[in-house]
Amino acid sequence: MHGEFKVPGGKLVVVDLDVVDGALANVRVAGDFFLEPDSALDDINAALTGLSADADAQAIAAAVRQALPTDALLLGFSPEAVATTVRRALQKATGWRDYDWQLIQGPAVDPVVQMALDEVLATEVGAGRRKPTLRIWEWEKPAVVLGSFQSVKNEVDLENAKKYGMDIVRRISGGGAMFMEAGTVITYSIYAPIDLVQGMSFADSYAFLDEWVIVALKSLGIEASYVPLNDITSPTGKIGGAAQKRLGSGAVLHHVTMSYDMDGDRMVQVLRIGREKISDKGVVSANKRVDPLRSQTGMPRAEIIERMVDTFRGLYGLTPSEITRDEFEQAHRLVAEKFSTEEWLYRVP
Repeated sequence: MHGEFKVPGGKLVVVDLDVVDGALANVRVAGDFFLEPDSALDDINAALTGLSADADAQAIAAAVRQALPTDALLLGFSPEAVATTVRRALQKATGWRDYDWQLIQGPAVDPVVQMALDEVLATEVGAGRRKPTLRIWEWEKPAVVLGSFQSVKNEVDLENAKKYGMDIVRRISGGGAMFMEAGTVITYSIYAPIDLVQGMSFADSYAFLDEWVIVALKSLGIEASYVPLNDITSPTGKIGGAAQKRLGSGAVLHHVTMSYDMDGDRMVQVLRIGREKISDKGVVSANKRVDPLRSQTGMPRAEIIERMVDTFRGLYGLTPSEITRDEFEQAHRLVAEKFSTEEWLYRVP
């Protein structure tokens, strides 16, 4: 069995192993990490050999940590990374380049349709009717997008939302509210088979699925990094946030919104954000635009998106695609049956 795990911001860990009578055997850990002393690699292999194939990641990491000499130095990986790699080997996880990735850019559609498309496209990937896909969203109208478990009245000033013509919609993933206006954000979704994140914790999978965009932002001169659980940030403040949903169809939906040039004053009028949350979003005062991507790159939004797409393509491959007529029809049915209903929007009043 073979497993690989690229540590976000770190190095590649590879594990090959067999399972004999329910226990790990012939374990061989490798990778481009740094480890001192050299003999510590033998200690790691020995610690893994004989462990139950049913051991969870916590138990595997503990066994590795206990076996390491006190002076061991691990750079670019950790006992937890080894544990994740072992679990991925046992669960036959896949890698990015095992798939023929598709790219959808646009079109701009109504916010409630965007919510439905996310569910439809993820479901289609899980069912094998669509290849794994990266979608770059465009916004037709301004909107507040609530997380699946957020309260409408606690998160949104409905009077100001109406004043500024902002729709209120709810997505299927958790997390916090997103403030959307055309041309002011960059939003993307990844629709992938669950095997891509097999053996990973939710925390690991968030960073794993967004490592490519960290690479893209760094190529633009932004010192971007991932802050658990779901923030993309830089020394000058938060850039964006991620949300994720694992569907019963066998797919993972992972989507991110990053600030390009948002109106911070309008955002704090529409969203009920306390001082702690304002700081988290990089808003120093209510009269400031939230523009980490525009101010840090000086580039038009379209050029940043182009760099992101080029980075993904260079790392994993990417083929142009589009939303099919059937997928649009499914989305519009979901809008009518679910996403536009009071029952869905006010599931948490």
